[in-house]
Amino acid sequence: MSNQITLQVNGETRSCLTQTSLPDLLQQLGFNPRLIAVEYNGEILHRQFWSQTQVQPGDRLEIVTIVGGG
Repeated sequence: MSNQITLQVNGETRSCLTQTSLPDLLQQLGFNPRLIAVEYNGEILHRQFWSQTQVQPGDRLEIVTIVGGG
């Protein structure tokens, strides 16, 4: 039995370990959690729920980086 799952991140297929929390996945992918917004399976996921969210096989995440400008 594999300990890897497959999910979609910004339209690309990615793999990670089972029981991976969303913050751990974001760190593995190199995102700064303070500068992003996450859509999780079609819904904006409020930051307060990130730590209790474990990614599941087939999940779809869209991660948007906040860009400052002037």
